[in-house]
Amino acid sequence: MKIVNKKATYDFFIIDSYIAGLVLAGSEVKSLRRGDVNFNDGYIIFKDGELFIKNMRIASYKEATYLNHDELRDKKLLLNKKEIEKISKAIGEKGITLIPLEIFTLNNRFKIKLGVCKGKKQFDKREVIRKKDLERETQRKF
Repeated sequence: MKIVNKKATYDFFIIDSYIAGLVLAGSEVKSLRRGDVNFNDGYIIFKDGELFIKNMRIASYKEATYLNHDELRDKKLLLNKKEIEKISKAIGEKGITLIPLEIFTLNNRFKIKLGVCKGKKQFDKREVIRKKDLERETQRKF
């Protein structure tokens, strides 16, 4: 199972990517297996030398009773210390941000692919659309 943030490649140039683990509650895991997640507006912050993802909505699991989770709670990301240091140096530059690119399972565990990104300007976005249109037209001809 793989959930992709399509808006990320449209709005950002992806400079580097990292794979991190997620600390989740039981009902969050079940909702993720159903694919009930929206992380288009999600972003990653540093707090006390650790990474947390904010604004990633994992829908509540209907079958869970009082043990259900908060949909917008901050989720901790699991990375090596060296990777966290590399990311913090990269984000220190102006215009660089860290965003979630995709969520997938690896060995029955949920992982998240993070992208160190730089925002695109409006003319960059138009150029990407133009290239995609040209590729589609060449595919149709052949």
